[in-house]
Parts: sequence; structure tokens; C-alpha cells
Amino acid sequence: METGNVLLLARAQFGLNIAFHILFPSITVALAWILVYFRARYARTGDAAWLDTYRLWTKIFALTFAMGVVSGIVMSFQFGTNWPGYMNHVGNIAGPLLAYEVLTAFFLEATFLGVMLFGMNRVPPWMHMTATVLVALGTTLSAFWILALNSWMQTPSGYVYTADGQIIAGNWLEVIFNPSFPYRFTHMMLASGLTAAFLIAGLSAWRLLNESRDTSALKTLRTGVMVAAILAPIQIFVGDLHGLNTLEHQPAKIAAVEAIWQTGKDVPLVLFAIPNDRTQRNDYAIEIPKLASLVLKHDASAELKGIDAFAPDAPPVAPVFFAFRVMVGMGVLMLALSWLGIWRMRGSSHPPRWLLWAFASFTFSGWVATLAGWLVTETGRQPWLVTGLLRTADAAGAVGGAQLGASLTGYILTCSLMLLAYMVVLTHLAGKGSHSAAPRPATMPAGAAHDA
Repeated sequence: METGNVLLLARAQFGLNIAFHILFPSITVALAWILVYFRARYARTGDAAWLDTYRLWTKIFALTFAMGVVSGIVMSFQFGTNWPGYMNHVGNIAGPLLAYEVLTAFFLEATFLGVMLFGMNRVPPWMHMTATVLVALGTTLSAFWILALNSWMQTPSGYVYTADGQIIAGNWLEVIFNPSFPYRFTHMMLASGLTAAFLIAGLSAWRLLNESRDTSALKTLRTGVMVAAILAPIQIFVGDLHGLNTLEHQPAKIAAVEAIWQTGKDVPLVLFAIPNDRTQRNDYAIEIPKLASLVLKHDASAELKGIDAFAPDAPPVAPVFFAFRVMVGMGVLMLALSWLGIWRMRGSSHPPRWLLWAFASFTFSGWVATLAGWLVTETGRQPWLVTGLLRTADAAGAVGGAQLGASLTGYILTCSLMLLAYMVVLTHLAGKGSHSAAPRPATMPAGAAHDA
């Protein structure tokens, strides 16, 4: 098999792996903090509905956390099998950052998750509340270290070369807080918040479609809609800042996002087109004159670099162009639906069924936006694995095409079955409602709960 096809299979396998893995942290990072809110509401009010809600969503969190761990372990093995050149070239930076994630975040999550799941009747209320907070802190720390590494791969800084040509950290603060990290971390945290918010709203709506008098489901529906309505406009603002940062540090990615083929001034904003790599033009384009220059440079006559300025190291245009529009389009729909939900549910204890169906259909909308955004991020930096330092092709291992093809096929089947099972379990739990949770502790009246 040709080298190019082997590389494509290796990239497809790792891309599928990371796409499957990111589905679960995109939920747990924010859901952990929402669990803190549910637990605090019960501690403050003593309302049994909040305890039922907390117990149900703790089960969903634990299941999602387990799925993330399993898929993450498989992904880590691929660094050694499919991409040995990655650790050989930048392992002195990537290795410690991954180790920090395990030592400071994963162990924290795993340790206190047990207390959170099984300790309500075994530890004092304040300890159980603390465990819930520490699990949430662990999920955020995990995202911090992983995004620090990914951002460094996008915009490397703080590194130096040794006498024998090895890349090591010259300044760890510059490595961690590289130019794109603050924007990428904030953008991903907000994305997780929106993903978890629509998951909660969607599954709660699904429950209310079957049992309209479930007060716990109504509470969680309102919580999810409110969180989404607050975060969606903030995400749009942060996304714009992230785009401007990308223009400064990764202009080739922006050229692909906007399908700008030729460097020039007065660049139009392409709303829709079919980018044609062969002819270096956009077919069937719908454009707004000068708007790309105005949005990106705040000057309608400003010059923007096109794909021609980066050849032959320019990223593929079509997948980045379409993925970006899927992400933005889904974000706009999430904003519109959450605000419509806030307006329509005000003062009402019985949301209309059409609105419940709308939220139920958007249960996994956050996954669509997140996957589209990561496709922009990862494909947009090609052909580099670490921008300017390591090409993707140079990091690939010597695994044969037949082996890659067989393992990719097996992985597709396994991931599909696991994802289907996960979604079936989630909808089953949501359909039963929070009243199916374990019996609440008789020793936790409202007065005792205030101690938390």
C-alpha cells in the first residue's frame, strides 16, 4: 500500500479515536459543576426533588466518566503504535504535561468520585459536598492540562533546542500559557457548558414528554435552558476573540476557514460555497463583499493572506470550511432555541409539547458543534502535527496498511456499538426519571443539610 494511503489510515484511526473520546469529557467537565449546583440546592433547601435530581445525574456522570476513561486509554496507546515520532520529537514537553493531567486531575476525580457516588450515607454532609466540588475541580484541571498541550501543538512557545537537537521546555509558563491557550481553554469550557446544558435540557424534556408532572425533570429542564441561554452569547463573543488570535498565529487556518484562495484586499465573506482544491476557487459562492476584511481586520479594505501564501504547507480547505459553518450554524440554533425556551417557559409549569420535542431533538447538539470545532482545529493545522516543528507525516510509525485497515474497521464497529449502548442507557435513565434513583437518606433532613 502506498505511503500516503497508510498515513491517511493512521490519521483516520486516530481522528476517530479522539472524536469518540472527546464526546465524553465535553459532557463531564461542565456536568460536574452542575452537579455541585444540584447538591448545593438540596443542601440549602432540603427539597427532595433536588436530591432525586442529583442522584440521577450522578449516575449519568459516572457512566460518561467511565466511557471517557476507556476511550482515553486506547488513544494513549496509539501514541506508541501509530505515532512514535510524536514522542520521539516532542516527548520532553508532551510527556510531562500528560503526566501532570494524571497526577493532579485524574487521581483527584477518581478518588473523590467514589465518595460522591457511595458516600452520602457514610460521610458527613459537608464532606460529601466537598467531594462533589473536588470531582468538578478535577475535571476542570484535566481539561486544563490537555488543552495546554493541544494549544502548544498549535502555537508552540517556551521551547529550546539542546546541543543534540532535542526539543525541551525552556520556560514552562510559556509552554503552558502559550499564545492560543487562554482562548482555546475558555472556548472549550464554554462548549462543555453548552453540551451539558443541552444534554440536561434534552433528557429532561424527554422525561416530561412521558410524564408531564415530574417536578424534578421540570427543574432540570429550566436549569439546562438557563445555563444554555447564558453561555451561548458568551461563546459567540469568545469564539470571535479566538478567531482573531488564530488569524495572528495561524493565518493559514483562517484562510481555509474563510476559503480565501488568493492573497488580496477587499476580501469578501463567503457565506456558502463548494471549495474546489483543483481549480483554487469557490464554486457556487454566496459572498458579502469586503466583509471578511472588515470582520477579521476591522478594515473593509484590509489585505488578508490566502492559501497561495502558504503553499505547499496549506491545510485542506473544504473540510475546514464546512466544519466551521456547521459549528457556527449549530451555535446560532442553540442560542435561538435556549432564548426561545426562556421566553416561552416564563411563568409556566407546563411547557408546550412542541418545545419539549425541540429540546429533546437537541439533546446531543453540543456534540455536533464540538466535533465540528475540533475538526476545524485539528485539520486546520495540517500538514503540521506541531506547528513549524513536526510534520504529521514525520511522526507516523511503521504499522502496515493492512494492520491499520483491520484495526480501523474493528474500532469503527466497537465505537459504534459503545456509543449506541451509551445513548440507549441515557435515554432509558431519563425515561424512568429521577424517582428511580436510590432511596434518599432518612438522616438528611433540611436542617442537617444546611451543614453542607
